[in-house]
Amino acid sequence: MALGEHCPILQVVGFQNSGKTTLMEKLIIRVKQEGLKAASIKHHGHGGVPDDRCFSKSKDSIRHYNAGAAISSVEGDGALQLYAKDDNWNLGKMLKLYSFFSLNVIFIEGYKKEHYPKVVMIRSEKDLSLLHSLTNIKCMISHIKLDTETFKKHRVFQLDEEKFYIDFLIEEVVKKSGTKFV
Repeated sequence: MALGEHCPILQVVGFQNSGKTTLMEKLIIRVKQEGLKAASIKHHGHGGVPDDRCFSKSKDSIRHYNAGAAISSVEGDGALQLYAKDDNWNLGKMLKLYSFFSLNVIFIEGYKKEHYPKVVMIRSEKDLSLLHSLTNIKCMISHIKLDTETFKKHRVFQLDEEKFYIDFLIEEVVKKSGTKFV
């Protein structure tokens, strides 16, 4: 069985301060409200090994956990903060580790180059450059007004259309799992 076949995976990508963690929190809360178990994986994209502060109250990984993630981890420079050390941590290995838990969905923050379904957070026009290097984009959520005709290849939501994009993403997440939401 391939990873993601029965446990949907959704990536949230974008540049720093684009709203990735806030969206992850909202998705985790929604999934938990539906009685399902979510997990999160955060890429420590600022370089280096995550330190103990990655699980402090204000950091992304603990925000995921406090939103209701059954498991939350952060990885950087070969160190996975589940206190497991392997010089070759990659997303595939982490997903295999997560497969030991009974999860309904895994949300991934970061790992832009991976091919899992993703939502792209756009904060400014310069962020649009991401669209040239990413694959498997399900939608974009933008802080700035975007012409939907220009971006008709991708579903576009404005940041203030939260109900619409949360519903859309939850529906995308559960398509493969066969789970029905109320």
